Amino acid sequence: MTEHTIATWNINSVRLRIESVVAYLKDHQPDVLCLQEIKATDDVFPYEPLREAGWEHIAVAGFKGYNGVAIISRLPFTTSGITNWCGREDGRHVWATLKGNVEINNFYIPAGGDEPDTEINDKFAHKLQFLDELTTWFAGKASPRARRIMVGDLNIAPLEADVWNHKQLLKVVSHTPVETEAMERLRRAHDWVDAVRHFKPEPEKLYSWWSYRSKDWAAADKGRRLDHVWVTPVLKSKLVSADIHRHVRGWERSSDHCPVSVTLDLPA
Repeated sequence: MTEHTIATWNINSVRLRIESVVAYLKDHQPDVLCLQEIKATDDVFPYEPLREAGWEHIAVAGFKGYNGVAIISRLPFTTSGITNWCGREDGRHVWATLKGNVEINNFYIPAGGDEPDTEINDKFAHKLQFLDELTTWFAGKASPRARRIMVGDLNIAPLEADVWNHKQLLKVVSHTPVETEAMERLRRAHDWVDAVRHFKPEPEKLYSWWSYRSKDWAAADKGRRLDHVWVTPVLKSKLVSADIHRHVRGWERSSDHCPVSVTLDLPA
C-alpha cells in the first residue's frame, strides 16, 4: 500500500484558470485532482498543460456553459466513464477506476437556484431529484467490500459548523433542512464516511467556498463547506489525512471555491 492523495476543486472555468490548476498540482502533488464546473466541452479542454505537468490520465464529461467535470490523474485508469442523471446530458458525473478496484466518482450536484421551493423553482426541484436518484443508485450498489470514493461540489453544507451562521442560513439554498436531510439519506445509502470530518470533527468550523460578493472574503469569512470527499467504510481505516487549501482562494483570479484533499493508503 502507498499513500495517495485525492483532491477536489470547483475550478469555475478550467481554461480561465489552467495556470492555477497546474500551479496547484505542482505545489501540492495530488495523485488525482477532480474538477467541477470546468465550463468546457471535451474538444477544448486543456489536456496538454496537464499532461506536460505529469498528470497524463484524464477523463472528461465536458459541457458548454456552467457544468462539466473532469478527473486528472498521474495514476492510470483501468476504466472510466460518464453517467447522466435526471434525463439530462449535462456533464455532472464522471468516474474512473484505479488499480485495486478503487472507484472515484466526481460529481457536480446542481446548485438549486435561489428559492428553496420546488413549486416555483425548477432548479431546486432538479437538485432534489438528482439527490434522490443518486441515493437510489448507490443503495443498489452498496457492498461492505466496495472501494469507492465520492468527491465533488455537492452544493450542500450539511452541518451547523459547515456554515458561518447556521440560523441565518436555514432558509438559504445549500443549508436548508430539506437539502441536508436529503444529503444524509444519500450518505446512509452507502454508509459513506465524511473523510474531512473524520479528521476535523465538529464543532470546528470548516469552509471551502466564499462568495465573490464579499469585498474582503478572508476577513468576513462568511463561508460554507460545499466541497466534499466521502469514502466507503472499507476505506475508513485507510484514511491518513485531510486538508482544505484555503490559501488557494486568495490566489489571483481565483475560483470562489478552494481545493479539498484527502490522503489514503491505496494499492501502489
